Amino acid sequence: MSAFPGYLLSSNFPSRNAVVTFTEDLINCLFPMVGDAEAYTEQQCSANISLRKQLTEILTPLSKRYELDVSAITNAYLDELANIKAELIEDAELILEFDPAAYSVEEVILSYPGFYAIVMYRLTHPLYKHNVPILPRMMSELAHSRTGIDINAGAQIGCPFFIDHGTGVVIGETSVIGKNVKIYQGVTLGALAVRKEDAQTKRHPTIEDNVVIYANSTILGGKTVIGHDSIVGGNTWVTESIIPHSVVYTKNQIVVADKKDFTEPLNFII
Repeated sequence: MSAFPGYLLSSNFPSRNAVVTFTEDLINCLFPMVGDAEAYTEQQCSANISLRKQLTEILTPLSKRYELDVSAITNAYLDELANIKAELIEDAELILEFDPAAYSVEEVILSYPGFYAIVMYRLTHPLYKHNVPILPRMMSELAHSRTGIDINAGAQIGCPFFIDHGTGVVIGETSVIGKNVKIYQGVTLGALAVRKEDAQTKRHPTIEDNVVIYANSTILGGKTVIGHDSIVGGNTWVTESIIPHSVVYTKNQIVVADKKDFTEPLNFII
């Protein structure tokens, strides 16, 4: 990059438009809108051919800069799509089960931002495991920009997984999340200290099975483990491990007083 300041070599990187098209075609392949079963079969055949061509074209320039076996990665990734879809249906069913505002799996698939962010995570994590550079980040940031939910492709997230509302959720690269975990808006699974030299260490917490983390809670640190079947209340700051079956909450004191007891006006203007 230093030899060419100010621009990127197109022969070494995929175009943004190509990545966006590939990502949207992936989602359409997993959950196509078709007229009948015959149309579904035809759609799947053509989608497989198109996705293979697109992924090859995206990985080829990257392979000139990084050591990638384009053919092997493409084949392995497309073979994983069926398992990814099966997990996503479990995720959608969990959202339907626990969100009283959801009335069908189809509604979750078509409209829920939390589900969209999970879709993108499950599509990017296999690319991350295949050591594909840049592409997982570009796809993840597409979901981040559309939903406000930032899930690093390197995180390990069990199935099913539930994000309710979701805006402001941040899940760091080395987070480990078990099965049946429910996370609300504004939750951060982050690192205690952000240092470049710690990039290869586990910096983010582990959340065991059946944990619920309510809105705007922050859980930090690679050694922090939230034990299974625990509940972390809203607006909670956690930097130490919690044993299983715990309830963690912040105890606030709310004071109600008579206005006449205040000598200063309470009509601040900022």
